[in-house]
Amino acid sequence: MSLHARQENLFPLPPKEISKARKRMAGKKGGQKGNQNALKHGFYSRALGEAEKLELEEASYVEGIDQEIAILRVKLRELIQNEPDRIDLHMEAANTIARLVKTRYQISKEQKKSLKEAIAKVLTEVAGPLGIGVGMGMRLK
Repeated sequence: MSLHARQENLFPLPPKEISKARKRMAGKKGGQKGNQNALKHGFYSRALGEAEKLELEEASYVEGIDQEIAILRVKLRELIQNEPDRIDLHMEAANTIARLVKTRYQISKEQKKSLKEAIAKVLTEVAGPLGIGVGMGMRLK
């Protein structure tokens, strides 16, 4: 049976096959976790040497930004030691670190609300039985 015959709906897929096809297509779009295609064939692959490609592949498994924050702190210390008069660079590096730390610990509005509710619940459950009055007018910013 030719592809064209299927496309023209002369031989439609049975309902069970349609369901299987839809499930296969309903997966996540784009490359799946662990997919290395972008590293091997992606936009930047031609600009990297073989050693850099290996380093890039290794770096792709790092999650979060904790290591980047740590290395920037080390480099800032080096910069201060090696170029103590370059206050402009010190400030730029410190601001970059501050932005990364802020990003690292930033929580969404939903997380903030959930945290507030959890704290209120714990305070109520713990303080109430102890006879400690807990005001519910707490505000978490």
